[in-house]
Amino acid sequence: MESGTTVFLLSVTGQIASADFPGMNDLYCKHCFVAGQDWAVTGGQEEGISQIARASLDGQRRIVWNFPLDITFRSTSPFGWPQIVISVFEMDSFGNEVIRGYGAVHIPLSPGTHNAKIPMFVPESSSLIQRFTGMIMGKRPEFVDARVVANGEGRDVTRVNSQGWVKVQFNIITKDLKRLGYEHSAQGANSEVKNQGPSEGMGLLTKTNGSGRSKAKANEILAGDGDEEGEPDNDRRVSNDQSSVQNMN
Repeated sequence: MESGTTVFLLSVTGQIASADFPGMNDLYCKHCFVAGQDWAVTGGQEEGISQIARASLDGQRRIVWNFPLDITFRSTSPFGWPQIVISVFEMDSFGNEVIRGYGAVHIPLSPGTHNAKIPMFVPESSSLIQRFTGMIMGKRPEFVDARVVANGEGRDVTRVNSQGWVKVQFNIITKDLKRLGYEHSAQGANSEVKNQGPSEGMGLLTKTNGSGRSKAKANEILAGDGDEEGEPDNDRRVSNDQSSVQNMN
């Protein structure tokens, strides 16, 4: 390891390709990236909003955005690996924005092309009165800040309903991870991340030190499940945010 290297870079390009929301039309999406305190954006767009798209006329009724993603991160540690948070909205007949789905997924660990299929969900009203009022006013319950989707705190008491999917394509490039003692597994290039735990389909990072190597699965790296030297602590089990989203669905 070269002593002069203290940071690594993560470049993310790709697109929010399409969505599947049966029975809905005139949808658009917003996205933002959420990362830990050790991460900083050095280039690209951290947030974005797509055009309004109508469902295709074939039998699939797919919403196609092909909205480009382009961002570069810098960090000194893989703790708090970035996530993308996507919010999907529909314009109703009165011109109001109605939330149709929230979803989040971690950026894949391994370089290469990855296709993610993100399950979406919407918050539900806590009482029948609130639900009736929302129907009259044409507004659904929604989060004040969509970034809450990337965090697990308070999620266990939030009522949600599964609704739709969003497909995202990632092109991942990393720089200087190996110089900091991290090595990628061979798995990951041209992979597909489906509705599963983040430790599956995202590859592995191997931390190399003087005493040998230790492999950390994605959920350990993403949750920062390790000591100050980057070693994963096998005696701890930290649930990560994305698996919480899927379990709640």
